[in-house]
Formats: sequence, C-alpha cells, structure tokens
Amino acid sequence: MKLSNIQQYSVVTANYWAFTLTDGALRLLVVGHFHELGYTTLQIALLFLFYEFFGIITNLYGGWIGARYGLRLTLWIGTILQIIALFMLIPVKEDWPVIFSVAYVMIAQAVSGIAKDLNKMSAKSAVKTVVPKTNNGNDTSQKQLFKWVAILTGSKNALKGVGFFLGGLLYKLFGFNNAVGIMGFGLCLAFLLTLILPGEIGKMKTKPAFNDLFSKSDAINILSAARFFLFGARDVWFVVALPVFLDMAFGWDYMEIGFFLGAWVIGYGIVQASAPAIRKMWGQKESPDRKAIQFWSAVLMVIPSLIGIALWRESSPSIAIILGLTIFGFVFAMNSSTHSYMILAYSDNEKVSLNVGFYYMANASGRLVGTLLSGLLFMIGRNPSIGLQYCLYFSSLLILLSWISSLKLPSIKQSLSSP
Repeated sequence: MKLSNIQQYSVVTANYWAFTLTDGALRLLVVGHFHELGYTTLQIALLFLFYEFFGIITNLYGGWIGARYGLRLTLWIGTILQIIALFMLIPVKEDWPVIFSVAYVMIAQAVSGIAKDLNKMSAKSAVKTVVPKTNNGNDTSQKQLFKWVAILTGSKNALKGVGFFLGGLLYKLFGFNNAVGIMGFGLCLAFLLTLILPGEIGKMKTKPAFNDLFSKSDAINILSAARFFLFGARDVWFVVALPVFLDMAFGWDYMEIGFFLGAWVIGYGIVQASAPAIRKMWGQKESPDRKAIQFWSAVLMVIPSLIGIALWRESSPSIAIILGLTIFGFVFAMNSSTHSYMILAYSDNEKVSLNVGFYYMANASGRLVGTLLSGLLFMIGRNPSIGLQYCLYFSSLLILLSWISSLKLPSIKQSLSSP
C-alpha cells in the first residue's frame, strides 16, 4: 500500500504522540519516586544527565542517519529503545544502594534520551514532506509550513502534559515499577503502526558525507544558539526545582504535582498549536520571521525574575507560581513555536533532517545545562523558596543570552537566497 505524504506524516505523528505520553509520564515518575526515597535535588538531576547528554549525540548523528537511510529507520530505532528503557526500570528496588541505583537509572535514561530525540527528529523532519518546496520564498507555502509545524509541536506538548498527569496517576495507582511496565506494553502497540511506512521517507538523493553533520549555515547556527539558551532557561526551574518545590513548600503529592504540571504543559501546547491563529487575531498576516523571536524573547526575559521577586517578598507564593507560570507558558509557547517553524523555513528539503538534527542537538545541550543547574541551584538555596528563586533569576539570564543571539538572525529570504 502506497501512502501519501499526508498519510506518512499522520503515521509518524501518531507514533510520536504515543511516545510523548510515555516520555512525559516517565519524567514525573523518576522525579517523584526518587525524591520520596530521599534523594537530593542534585542526585535527581544527575539521573537525567545521560538522558540529555545522549540526546545531544543522538540529534547530531540521528539527522545524518535519517538523511542516508530514511526517517522510518530512525523512528523504529527510537520507539524500540524507549520500550527497552521502560522495561529496564521495572526491576528497580527501593533497597538498592544509592550509587548502584543512580548509575542503573542513568543508563536507562540514556537509552530513553536516545529514543526521544530520534523520534522527535523524525517527526519534525517529516513535516517538510507535507509542504514541499518551501525554500522558494513563497509566503503561501511558508504560512502552510508554519501551520503544520505549530500543530505538530503544540499537540506534542499538550500530550506531554497529559503524560505528566498520566505519570502521577499511574504512580499513585500502581507504583513505580508497574507503571513503567504498563507504558512499555502500550508503546509496543504504537510501534506496530509504523511498520506500514515506506523506507524512502526523508532520504536524501545524494548520500550526505560525514562532515555534513555540522551546519554550514549562519542562520541555523545562530538559531541553534538561541535555542540552547531558551531551553536551558525553561529547564533550569521546570525539571527538578519546581516539582520538588511544590512538594516541600505546598505539601502536594505527586498526583497533584502531575496534574498541575500536566495542565501547564497542555496549555502551553494549545498555545503553540494556535500560534498561527493568535498571530492572525493580532493582525499579523505574514508568516513569522526573526523579529517575532526577538520580540517574544524580550518579553519572556522579565517574567522569571518577577516570579522570583514575588517569592522573595512572600507575596502569595501560590498565586505567584500559578499566575507567573501561566504567563511564562504563553510567551514561551509563542517563542518556541516560531523557533520550530524557522528551523524548517531556513532548511531546504534535501538537508532538512541534517539541519533539524543539528538544531535539536543545541536544544538538548540547553536542556542538559538547565537540568543540572536546576538541581544544583535549588540545593544551594537550602530553603525551597530561595532555591527556586535562584533558578528563576538564572532563567532570566539565559533568556537574555537567547535574545542577544537572536539579534544576529538573518531574515528567511536572506538566508534562502545566500549561497
């Protein structure tokens, strides 16, 4: 059976959605389980060290593999590895020595990190097959590309939010070990759907050389740098510090934390998916360009510091967290959606998986730095409120660096017309 481009994209997206549910749930399960076992926030952050580090390696080489051998292969490998990672966590016991437990979970998380970024690179690259020949500068095709990217990215993040809630629910109902087993079997079913994909999806006509791994485009290099700081700014408070703060300061259990974080990510995803419509409501009829990234980065920069100041003044901390994160999520979603569109707009159809792989390598690098800083800064603060304030102030600093980077971005037309 020959699948159309839309059908290929739909299969890839459906698998990506299923994968995203397990990825979001697993993150909350790991944080919640090991925090309740008495691990420090730095030790918990180290559990994600290999997850993020191997994401960096995977994005770099995964794009090259996808370009040479097709996105179907990278999607298959990513899904199978996530299944293996989930099954690896089934035997984890509370009475294991800390050093052994941390090392074992780090290895499982490394496998999961490879899996996540292979899946993400495959799905994001496949969008380009839906809207072909967007490198001609035609604004109609660029608008269509922005729409499809927004839908994929937004729906993925909304489902990741559902994954947080799912993780909290499974943890409460079945415990850590049974929860990861249930998710592993569920993902096996999603993998079967990908068997109908054609082998040529995403392949380059000319096999890329190994030195093509690194981008030679100024636009993509600069956008990747901005992405590095942007996602470091999010994860420096979101990954470890925030869920631990909600437990220690507010006394929430991990089902409540999962519901809150899930609702935040779902709302964030809805905004991402609606970004084209939101821009249209504001009279922005053209597809976004560098000025959109610069504007949203400038607005985003002040929000974490304002939340931190509210916590410092002890001005209704629960309202400061909920309201502040709602505003942060909206602005961050608009910025991230524009980022995700522009990496594809800057790329031609032939090299899209190479460029996306390089770009998400920078994304994973930012998450790695943010995750480690999240655990370290929170621990240095000693007091939960002070620790979270440190994380929020550092978030504003990283967004400032992202904004500075974005000032050097060329326009899309300039980038596509350059040799």
